[in-house]
Amino acid sequence: MITPAHPSIPLPLLITGVAGVAGYNALDYFRARFPGQVVAIRQEDNWPLSGDGIVACDAEDHLRLRALFDEYQFGSVLNCAGNCALRACELDSRLAWRTNVEGLINLLSIIAERDVRLVHLSIDLVYSGRDTTTSVGGVSDADSVHCASPTPASERPPTETRYVESDPTDPVTVYGKTMVAAEQLITDWMPSACTLRISLPMGISFNGHAGAIDWIGARFKHGRPATLYYDEVRTPAYTDCLNMLFERVLASDLAGLYHAGGPRALSLYQIAQIVNRVGGYDPDLLMGCPRIEAGPIPPRAGNVTMNSTALCEALDDEPLDAWPHDPVLVPTHRHWHYERDGFTGSPELLARILYRNPRRRSLPV
Repeated sequence: MITPAHPSIPLPLLITGVAGVAGYNALDYFRARFPGQVVAIRQEDNWPLSGDGIVACDAEDHLRLRALFDEYQFGSVLNCAGNCALRACELDSRLAWRTNVEGLINLLSIIAERDVRLVHLSIDLVYSGRDTTTSVGGVSDADSVHCASPTPASERPPTETRYVESDPTDPVTVYGKTMVAAEQLITDWMPSACTLRISLPMGISFNGHAGAIDWIGARFKHGRPATLYYDEVRTPAYTDCLNMLFERVLASDLAGLYHAGGPRALSLYQIAQIVNRVGGYDPDLLMGCPRIEAGPIPPRAGNVTMNSTALCEALDDEPLDAWPHDPVLVPTHRHWHYERDGFTGSPELLARILYRNPRRRSLPV
């Protein structure tokens, strides 16, 4: 159950990594909540990303970042920064380290001497993935308890195969390794901060082709095929829900590391099925394969679904709704997206129920 957002975060707020889906949607949310009190930074060379409250500043530019803190006297930071381009990180590990680790070192060195509340975002790809078996139709065992059941997400028991916070990390990608290093920096340098491991944030991207929904949808929209994996399984969440979670945690003294994955597990192939059907796209454009056929670069994780019970207990609430909200829109087999049965999808419907949580419109802010 999502609760109304908490109004008392320390202001002004700095959001880093605004080019990513989580950061971009957080900026829109927090600017509406706290007009004139929110600043977001983007990399200097990302000139297409501009607008009110967006400042060009490389996270690893110590002098520039310190000057921003001196100018605005930030009371809190939502750190969404990180280069999540898996292939780019594999081919240029130095770039990945500079963006995902050195930028955080820089940020920590500045806020360590100030009274600043820090919430840092990490990722489920700090794990290699558990190779749960895949049933007929491409729905993994981890998915099967969620796919067809009409039981509300809050009433479902956590799947035993999901990772918990105490499980050792073992990333298979450079991106995942740098995010593990970033998590350790937070633990060592600022134990009062809170790290939230998220999965796929389901919302719009600033350029229309980043993020899970936009990348898949852009392929289909232009008549291009998209190949997704049967056995890479994630726990996505609406950015609507994540934004409200971020505000609650920023306003609290919650410290340490918590999993913030959604209650429904879906393979990347299933996610593409949902986008294909809800968007009204040609079902023949969707291809699927096991991740072993993806090639050596980048390596792909397996079932990295997260158990978020610890976060729910800490908040005395389940802050994340299942994506998609309606269980009728969850695939049950590999050809599910062909079964339109009078269902008329469209990009407009996709925007209403996949980018945005239908429950969110009826809740107070």
